[in-house]
Amino acid sequence: MKKYTVVVCDHIHEAGLKMLESDENINFIMAADVDKKELIETIIPTADVAITRSSTDVDEFFIKNATNMKAIVRAGVGVDNVDIPGCSKEGIIVMNVPTANTIAAVELTMAHMLSCMRMFPYSHNHLKIDRVWKREKWYGHEMKGKKLGVIGFGNIGSRVAKRAAAFEMDIVAYDPYIHPSKVTDLDMTYTKNFEDILACDIITIHTPKNQETIGMIDEAEFAKMKDGVVVINCARGGLYNEEALFNNLKSGKVRFAGIDVFNKEPATDHPLLDLDNVTVSPHLGANTFESQYNIGTQAAKNAIEAAKGIAYPNAMNLPIDESKIPAFVKPFLEMGQKIGFLESQMNKSQIISIKVSGYGEISEYVDSLSTFVAVGAMSQNSGDTINYVNADFVAKEKGIEIESESCGDSKVFKNLITIKLTTSEGTTTISATIFDDNVQRIVAIDGFDIEVALRGDMVMFKNTDVPGVIGSVGTVLANHNINISDFSLARNDQSQALAVILVDDIVNEETLLELSSLKPCLGVNYARI
Repeated sequence: MKKYTVVVCDHIHEAGLKMLESDENINFIMAADVDKKELIETIIPTADVAITRSSTDVDEFFIKNATNMKAIVRAGVGVDNVDIPGCSKEGIIVMNVPTANTIAAVELTMAHMLSCMRMFPYSHNHLKIDRVWKREKWYGHEMKGKKLGVIGFGNIGSRVAKRAAAFEMDIVAYDPYIHPSKVTDLDMTYTKNFEDILACDIITIHTPKNQETIGMIDEAEFAKMKDGVVVINCARGGLYNEEALFNNLKSGKVRFAGIDVFNKEPATDHPLLDLDNVTVSPHLGANTFESQYNIGTQAAKNAIEAAKGIAYPNAMNLPIDESKIPAFVKPFLEMGQKIGFLESQMNKSQIISIKVSGYGEISEYVDSLSTFVAVGAMSQNSGDTINYVNADFVAKEKGIEIESESCGDSKVFKNLITIKLTTSEGTTTISATIFDDNVQRIVAIDGFDIEVALRGDMVMFKNTDVPGVIGSVGTVLANHNINISDFSLARNDQSQALAVILVDDIVNEETLLELSSLKPCLGVNYARI
């Protein structure tokens, strides 16, 4: 019987190693202590599957040597050190273990929250290290009756909220991508107004790290918080702007912060470490014996199943078998995922349905296309947990209907896809095609015939069709030092116009608010592809 080689590149729990050792179909190589260059050049070429953690980068050098590899299992949630597109290009499936450390992360969040409220680490050091018994120095605050703002109500955020409720706290949850009943059924408050979160006594964040969430708490948000607020981040580094956090801790606006993650790690010289109103830990969210056991055993199980070709649990990508799928299809799949991602940014609220229509030859592959579109649309709020394998399951779990439609030939284009995203706030519809040389182009947005490149930073400005709008929009952008790289216009028969503006710079909330205040404006959206 064929034996499959599984290489463990980094240390995992012994229970996972025993699972690999005891399977008679697995040739198990423990290489965690092997020099990385030697590992990649001499051992990785023999591997059917590799198990990695943060110590081994799955980069171009790794992938180049992974000539026999079927799959890589990232033992943990984050895949920042894995070149997923590079793996996909070589047909290597990338999997992670997204839920094994959920409870560990939840409990660490509560530990930081309690430490901030009672200044526990500082009182501990005062007595144990300084040997000073001074009770009057360490008056803290009770959690009972305090208002806790939870940003992101997924696996971790929802469990933090439940534990905080046991402390008799009042919970306010912000997550535009879930149904409000997931919060209200727990006798907690659901809000779509982010300023309700900023008014809370304690704020904890539990979102994926993406273009929408990086720096989502910045100077403007801190300014709106109440004096003496406590903030917690045990999710991802960079969700709070660290410079702004430092400034507001130093001024006392933020009374205390509990931080487990940093924008750049290791963070041994970080300015936050110099402050005496911060509790810190070195990214310990997954560091419990129980979570390490779960991560190790789940990673081993996934590796065994992948090696044998049984299943690819939590796959992050899907290799394209070009012997079965025509070459022209792959760019449409990529474009469909981008459009799903774009529409989810244009219409930021709970997704109700996704409808994908195909015209021309691409219509034969519309079912595969709908999977890619769903991954793009749901990635904004699902982060590392959404992939091509589980997209349908995640959609059903969230109550999202996915529909695909084969429509025959297009009157204008050889191949055309139309994606209709319906949320609790409305509907967005985009049509797109691919011209010669794989040039991806949007050709219609919400009934406006418009040709736009599918790339970069995009501002979509809808307005009443009156003179002077282009100049006003250009002036606002210029005043904010935002350079325009392309300006596309369209009109409809209802005296309305749509401008899609590609810009060279990130557009902040202040700029969008100024654009929306222009008298002819009917709506402004901003997206980053």
